[in-house]
Formats: sequence, C-alpha cells, structure tokens
Amino acid sequence: MALCIVAGGAVLALAVQGFTLGWTHSIEKIRWEEDYRIEGQHLRLTEARIRGSGAGMDPPEGARLIHGVWHYTPALGPLPALRLAQSPYVASYELCIDARCQPLSRWMPQAADGVVVIRSCPHLPVLSGRPARP
Repeated sequence: MALCIVAGGAVLALAVQGFTLGWTHSIEKIRWEEDYRIEGQHLRLTEARIRGSGAGMDPPEGARLIHGVWHYTPALGPLPALRLAQSPYVASYELCIDARCQPLSRWMPQAADGVVVIRSCPHLPVLSGRPARP
C-alpha cells in the first residue's frame, strides 16, 4: 500500500498500510488522534482518541474512557482523501507511522495555499516510511 502526501505540485509517496494523524486543538490545547488504514483507493478511519473535552469537543456517545483518553470508532465510510489546512498560527498536524510521530511539515513543506492532501496512491513508486528531511 502507499500513502501520498500532496502539497502544491509536490507529491511524496510512502510505503505504509496505515497511519495516525494527530493535532492539538488550537483553543482548548487538547490532543486529538485519528488512526487510518489504507484500503485500495480510500482511507478508512478506524479509531479516534480525544485527551479531554471542552468547547464543542465532547466525545461522542459510546466513547470509552481508557487511562484518561476517550476512544471511539467514528461511523464513517471510506474517504477518498483528507484535506488539511495548515496555518502558521497553530501547531502543525503530526503524521505518525509505526508509533513515530513527526510534524507534517517535516514530511512535506507547506504549500502556498496552506492545504496538504493525504490520500491513497497505490500506483506510484514509494519511499520507506521516513521523513523527507532529518
């Protein structure tokens, strides 16, 4: 399987079967994490975690509190892509592969429009799951 990170005209393909996307809420400063699995041409959100609640960030019904973290499985079908807005005013998203997290900006420089797209790309040559820069 391959994961593509697209910013502007640049594309980085990584040989992975799944990944975690993490970020800190800009106002509440609470960590969110979402686990994705690559399924053919799509991404499937398999689990999400919230390390607290507040300001419209309450865990959904059925979430389980485990060691202070809310765990739940969102009821979403396969997604064609994730469109992430990057801003210089908030911390970068983090891309985690094999439990190693790096700011998304270490994998791919920010595009002029501030949008990074993450999608499946099963037909591109891939790199190992390492950041583009040290």
